[in-house]
Amino acid sequence: MSTLWYTKPAAEWEEALPLGNGRLGAMIAGNLREERIQVNEETIWYGGWEDRLNPDARENLPKLRELVRQGRISEAEHLIRLAFISGPDGQRGYQTLGDIEMKYLNDPSQEECTAYRRELDLDRAVCRVQYENAKKEAFERTCFISRPADCMVLHLRAPKGKVSVEVMLNRAKYFDRTGKVNDHTIYLSGNLGKNALEFAMCLSAKAKGGRVYTMGHTLVVEGADEAVLYFGADSTFRYASADVASWEPRVQEVLAEKITEKLERAMAREYGGLLAEHEKDYREFYDRVALSLPEKEENAALPTDERLQRIISGGTDEGLAKLLFDYGRYLLIGCSRPGDLPATLQGIWNKDFMAPWDSKYTININTEMNYWPAEVCALPECHTALFDLIGRMREHGRSIARRMYDCRGLMAHHNTDLYGDCAPQDNWIPATIWTMGAAWLCTHLWMHYSYTQDLEFLKWAYPVMAEAALFFVDFLEEKDGYLVTNPSLSPENVYILPSGEQGCCCMGATMDLEILRELFTGCKKAAEILGDAVDEAEIPDVSDMRKLQKEINAALEKLPPIRIDSTGRVMEWMEEYEEAEPGHRHVSQLYGLYPSDQISMDKTPELAAAAAETLRVRLANGGGHTGWSRAWIINFYAKLWDGEKAWENICQMLAKSTYANLFDRHPPFQIDGNFGVTAAIAQMLVQSREQEVILLPALPKAWEQGEVKGLRLVGNAGIALAWKDGRLLQCRVTADQAYKGEIVYGSVRRTVKLKAGETIVLDERLQEIEE
Repeated sequence: MSTLWYTKPAAEWEEALPLGNGRLGAMIAGNLREERIQVNEETIWYGGWEDRLNPDARENLPKLRELVRQGRISEAEHLIRLAFISGPDGQRGYQTLGDIEMKYLNDPSQEECTAYRRELDLDRAVCRVQYENAKKEAFERTCFISRPADCMVLHLRAPKGKVSVEVMLNRAKYFDRTGKVNDHTIYLSGNLGKNALEFAMCLSAKAKGGRVYTMGHTLVVEGADEAVLYFGADSTFRYASADVASWEPRVQEVLAEKITEKLERAMAREYGGLLAEHEKDYREFYDRVALSLPEKEENAALPTDERLQRIISGGTDEGLAKLLFDYGRYLLIGCSRPGDLPATLQGIWNKDFMAPWDSKYTININTEMNYWPAEVCALPECHTALFDLIGRMREHGRSIARRMYDCRGLMAHHNTDLYGDCAPQDNWIPATIWTMGAAWLCTHLWMHYSYTQDLEFLKWAYPVMAEAALFFVDFLEEKDGYLVTNPSLSPENVYILPSGEQGCCCMGATMDLEILRELFTGCKKAAEILGDAVDEAEIPDVSDMRKLQKEINAALEKLPPIRIDSTGRVMEWMEEYEEAEPGHRHVSQLYGLYPSDQISMDKTPELAAAAAETLRVRLANGGGHTGWSRAWIINFYAKLWDGEKAWENICQMLAKSTYANLFDRHPPFQIDGNFGVTAAIAQMLVQSREQEVILLPALPKAWEQGEVKGLRLVGNAGIALAWKDGRLLQCRVTADQAYKGEIVYGSVRRTVKLKAGETIVLDERLQEIEE
């Protein structure tokens, strides 16, 4: 059982407990008497589509590239600021939907309250708040967000006749109107800027005993034995423009009516049935994987915030690793269901109108990190929300490639938004003119196929991957016999030239070339698998897909290798520059170690040693100071088969980069670290690549015994492991289709061939045994 629990209400937003059904989100504080539930809906992005491209970019590209070739970096970066920065320089931002404000008229005061417990049950995706008054009378609130019913449900229980609550919807000053739909439903509606989306949210109630009524824009439950509140929200984003136009001038009213109809259907059902349906739907995802790690009874008996405090004070708590792992899976299910928008920088949980970094999709690592656990943790459907976004980016990515860089194909810079905007974001040289956004995202298409072996998906994905590669077929230029990017940069780092001048812009940063090697290799393998189906792929301006694939293959052969500098570290740039910030949060040059497999302990030991030295120096200079960066470092150590360093950094993440509700602390809150550490824990236990599986590669001594079930392998197979005293007891591999792979445990190797549906069980010597 995995539960976050506390003995007091949340004092701040980062202590509240998150609920989500992929589309709707809520943060439960559990306050007495006056409660505020902050709510989100995934399409609440301020502003409509706008073409922001700087019209002088294409004309000045040759000049920019020549300045970079000549090493005139300050001039190049000055030109970027003038000719390449978009106007406006920012994309659209994700906003809070608002708040549900509740006054519990019969609640005890904080002083009168006893036996208070606030919990989030990760196994059921249910939040519960329980407490007693001075008379030992019990009060209880149970809340969940149902995917099947597409609404939030809040069940209130109290002593007979004592459920009395007044509820309002609020969005500061950022709405148009509020009022009542009927005698048991209130609404709030508005718009999100000029030529932008319209939205509405509604709240309904029914009760046993007492009565329910609306007055003004307040919903009142009075003197009930128990009550159930139902909340829903929507915008015009997913409706056809013709339909929305036909609703004029009543767009917001129509939205409120549609939401109310949905809530009425939920109200017509028994509460118990709604809860059971919700749990069944959620557990179809969550129960696919189960992890057991050592846990001391004295730790398990403590509230979650006290457990964290013990880590901060220098103690140990192995069980918190399991809680982090389960929490990451819970959050991904809660903010990225099939058909939804993908997880933003805050997943779906954002309390602000002007969020940090606009709570967008930052695609120079953060969005990608959100999906690192999707495949290995058996949540491939959650990954598809990201693929839908890539699909929305294609048209604009083509436009930017052509109009800004005079190239075919598609590209994106380091951010995108609800509308798939691919133009440069911000006016910040260390990040803005980075051309690899679409390329990195498209490596996730190959990742998904490699795990699922879904041929129909690959038929859709290959043209997208090839189109992202096509941009670089046109964009790359030759240097020292290799093909490199120009302009380039290493996100979001700064180097120092021998003259003392600082710069970011360069040619062929290591990360660019590692991403391209991953993308080009994926395209090559996909084309080989698809065979004649490659001819059916369609890309604008490409009449011969086989010819394009030959060009991609040729470019792959001319990418420069990963190199080691004079200090024994992996080079970050083509030149051996001094770093302005040796402890920088990005460790971009190690993309080849993770999430890629270009650097590995067994295949490239010299590069692996250089990667380890790179990490040592980064950490010695203060690296890992942000939550997501620490999560990336844990993945690096997992891939270096260093379980002790991986565990040490998990403890550091808990002590320095985790809020009381286990949200990742950048600071401020960013969800990428939650997903990154979940992926890392899986990588510590099992690593798989094409036709090879490595068992317990980074098992720390602290996890001396344990068990994991349901993790996925490249090649469409599942695996379960059990270990004791730090040694493998049993490995169970089940193939979902014909599978061939080499299983590796320490120095022992065994080739396994399985038919679809077949299972093999191995002992620590990798000898087959009976279950």
